[in-house]
Amino acid sequence: MSTPIKVAVVYYSSTGTIAEVSKQIAQYAEKSGAEVRLRKVAELAPQEAIDANPAWAANAAATADVPEATPADIEWADAVIFGSPTRFGNIASQLKQFIDTLGGLWAQGKLADKVYSGFASSATMHGGQESTLLALYNSFHHFGGIVVAPGYTDPAKFADGNPYGTSHVDAQGNNPVDQTTREAARVQAERIVRITTALKAGLATA
Repeated sequence: MSTPIKVAVVYYSSTGTIAEVSKQIAQYAEKSGAEVRLRKVAELAPQEAIDANPAWAANAAATADVPEATPADIEWADAVIFGSPTRFGNIASQLKQFIDTLGGLWAQGKLADKVYSGFASSATMHGGQESTLLALYNSFHHFGGIVVAPGYTDPAKFADGNPYGTSHVDAQGNNPVDQTTREAARVQAERIVRITTALKAGLATA
């Protein structure tokens, strides 16, 4: 039996939407045969800001047992799937700060030749989900990574309509993660596992 590929799902979530999508992606990756690490990045906001928002405080409590990501998690992984809410069409500063800690691995060439993908959320329709993912993918090109987007490779992707990655419109918390988003997460996770497995097998026989 071949060794399972290793997938790191690394995310930032304030009020819980991305935390929920990350769990879906991690579960589908495991069902597809991967060894998975689910990790959140460190919070940068002050505690008083978190406490002032009930949804933010509730998510912080609900995910308290999720380990914080370290560069070692990225080095371990064959594939990395990053998740972030949209912040003015870009990724959240918390995720950006974590990516900026990967300079040492980058300098050693240890970020290259891995598979990378992403997922996002926004409060409104057309609220920057695609630009957030494209901005995230800029970093992957600098890594020398292999960007694997879901595309329209499954009928479920025509429902959520985002070929760049899984995305969800949460309407300021009024739209919980639904079946459309779960199906998009499934497509993305299964595709990441399938492509990464094929790449590893090809490298092993090259």
